[in-house]
Amino acid sequence: MNLDFSAFMVLLVVVSGAIWAFDSLVLAPKRRGGAGGNGVEGAHVESPPQPKLVEFARSLFPIFLIVLVLRSFLVEPFRIPSGSMMPTLLVGDFILVNKFVYGIRLPVLNTEVIDISDPERGDVVVFRYPEDPSIPFIKRVVGLPGDRVGYYDKVLHINGKPIPQRSVGTYSDTGAGSSMTGADIRMETLNGTEHTILVQQQAPSRSGEMTVPEGHYFVLGDNRDNSRDSRYWGTVPDENLIGKAFVIWMNWDWSSGGIAWGRLGDSID
Repeated sequence: MNLDFSAFMVLLVVVSGAIWAFDSLVLAPKRRGGAGGNGVEGAHVESPPQPKLVEFARSLFPIFLIVLVLRSFLVEPFRIPSGSMMPTLLVGDFILVNKFVYGIRLPVLNTEVIDISDPERGDVVVFRYPEDPSIPFIKRVVGLPGDRVGYYDKVLHINGKPIPQRSVGTYSDTGAGSSMTGADIRMETLNGTEHTILVQQQAPSRSGEMTVPEGHYFVLGDNRDNSRDSRYWGTVPDENLIGKAFVIWMNWDWSSGGIAWGRLGDSID
């Protein structure tokens, strides 16, 4: 169990709710009783004010609860810290992740209580890194349970068949993405839908093949020669899934000095 933001929010909800409930059930009746005992019959007696701590708890409990529900079950924001998903996602992109698309999970425990759907090939997913679950990773699902996934000569193979890809130009960028200038831009087709990947022809490539275990997924970064993914550390178990990335709501690249307005609101495909 990792003490992350969800755990912190659960703690705040429990503590503020307990303070409010204890005051309402135990302390408030005593304050009202004490105030009435010394008054004149028939006169209006004001109740003593609530302690400041109780006021804070009563005011903040609904806020803490709403934030917890939103982030745990509906939508959670993340920031992209590396270029492993270029050109789909750039360093400095702020994204939103659908938390319920793959099932409803309890916060902190991450136990699935309602199964909704499974990831499909081509989904861009956020998950807890299998080697250190406190770190969120983002990659593209390319292999489903039971698939035989291979990667040879910079081409993805699924169950013995090469996945179609076509070159559409040369990548050029400024700021944090400038290091990939000159890479080959390719369109890869997964599950009938195209997405963009980057390939550096002269860079060494990790090749190999494996069968995806049941309840696991094989993931790759779109920046194929600059991504540590399932080719290096293995598959992602279902219980590590956080959600599906679906939109970029902000981009701030410190190296280029500002907001990339053209990326705001872009869907993640």
